[in-house]
Amino acid sequence: MSLFYEVPKMTSVPWNAIISCHGIHGHAEKALKLFREMREERVKPDHVTFVSLLSACSHSGLVEEGQWCFNVMREEYGIEPILKHYGCMVDMFGRAGHLEKAYNFIKDMPVKPDASVWGALLGACRIHGNIDLGAFASERLFEVDSENVGYYVLMSNIYANIGKWEGVDKVRTLARDMGLRKTPGWSSIEANNKVDVFYTGNQSHPKYEEIYKELRNLNAKMKSLGHVPDYSFVLQDVEEDEKEHILMSHSERLAIAFGIISTPPKTPIRIFKNLRVCGDCHNATKYISKITEREIIVRDSNRFHHFKDGVCSCRDYW
Repeated sequence: MSLFYEVPKMTSVPWNAIISCHGIHGHAEKALKLFREMREERVKPDHVTFVSLLSACSHSGLVEEGQWCFNVMREEYGIEPILKHYGCMVDMFGRAGHLEKAYNFIKDMPVKPDASVWGALLGACRIHGNIDLGAFASERLFEVDSENVGYYVLMSNIYANIGKWEGVDKVRTLARDMGLRKTPGWSSIEANNKVDVFYTGNQSHPKYEEIYKELRNLNAKMKSLGHVPDYSFVLQDVEEDEKEHILMSHSERLAIAFGIISTPPKTPIRIFKNLRVCGDCHNATKYISKITEREIIVRDSNRFHHFKDGVCSCRDYW
């Protein structure tokens, strides 16, 4: 941040960079404050500025502020929204639970919705468990981007979350018949000048016995503090003891345990994950940060999560 105030700021480029950084780290209020400073300095924002602002508002639940940004973009600066702006607005309404408003916003768009717009709606339906609107959004997605396996996975997850396994089988069969394969989840961590990559359920690591021993210890400590596993994030029809093992074997959990046994006590742990962190792992990592007295930083496909003292920087909204 100090470097930002040392460089020339006569164009939107440095402003866009710092606004975007604050957004992906969960500091939407700071991003908005910087935008106000930008306006006071009479630096003209561009379409990138507003994508960053709208994305920041979306990931922090600042719906009114996001609507203000969208209106300012059009009315004060004459910037016509592009599909990225529309996608951010749909995502913002949807994440906040305003699914009907998000759908009506799509219907009122002057341009044809693309996969990013329908994908934002489908993602919101997964968060809030709206199977009917989710099925409608997935049908639109399969029309405009039929080869993106992520959308099939999202719809399958919606069915799985409510235990509708026939729906899960139907979507998975559809994806399989098209030759699509789910992207495997993995997490990486750098420790002792070496990068280790963990896949969900990985047991091939040289230290896997130590890793699983650490996970079992952490599990016991978390339960003593009141943690209850959320089995809705196990997308398989199996018994509860197997569900608990599956959750414990998620790639980010393996990487965190490896970080704990491989680094000095109380030092930060930094994880990179290729997919969105699951809700149960997010909750578990809060407990682990408190138990181990460590800061745990997880960069998933959406944003950075800073876990410390049992709290995440995203405030459980991501």
